[in-house]
Amino acid sequence: MADRDRQGLRAILAVAVIAVCAAGLISASHEISAERIERNIAERMMQSLHEVLDPSLYDNDLIRSQVQVIDPDLLGTTDSVQVFLATRGGAPSAAIFASVAPRGYNGAIDLLVGVDAEGVIQGVRVTDHRETPGLGDQIEISISDWITGFDGTSLSDLPLPQWAVTADGGQFDAFTGATVTPRAVVQAVRDTLVYFDENQAELFERAAAAEADAAGAEMATVSDPARAPLP
Repeated sequence: MADRDRQGLRAILAVAVIAVCAAGLISASHEISAERIERNIAERMMQSLHEVLDPSLYDNDLIRSQVQVIDPDLLGTTDSVQVFLATRGGAPSAAIFASVAPRGYNGAIDLLVGVDAEGVIQGVRVTDHRETPGLGDQIEISISDWITGFDGTSLSDLPLPQWAVTADGGQFDAFTGATVTPRAVVQAVRDTLVYFDENQAELFERAAAAEADAAGAEMATVSDPARAPLP
């Protein structure tokens, strides 16, 4: 009877050990998977950012130097907008805005607008929209090169009244049968440039502080082995 009791106890202990090990493996697997997902998201984000800003124009960590700003009038939404601030050799070199064109034909149009420290557009891309296929969707770089017409433009080279589609007396072409969509994008890009011109100094000050905070947090994590990330 005692032998059977001991055998039963061993079986219970074995099951408990297996359960603990399985839980540990699941937890570790979850942490590794979450880390990989986070890394993949960061990589895709960097690919998108590089479509509107040449990597040679900066040498800092854009993710660390991002700030959140709110300006419904100029950035197209009451929500906070991400701004990625680029520096080279410690000096401000460019900014990328996740701006919104709120008056698209079928709703808001999400944009990335890259502008250098001189206020010159380096690139614009549409990241999300619901415009009509075959008409308004020509704002997509995969369908039309229309969006590249902003490259190299600035407020100093093109007065504000000219930041409009040709139907409104401006310099930017519209699409046949679809004026509302390009009008919305032109206005959003123009307003983003205005915001950058009015807030550039403050933006880069905030970015420097954000990058310093991120570096400090990373040093604190590395100094505490219990908080160090998995390899």
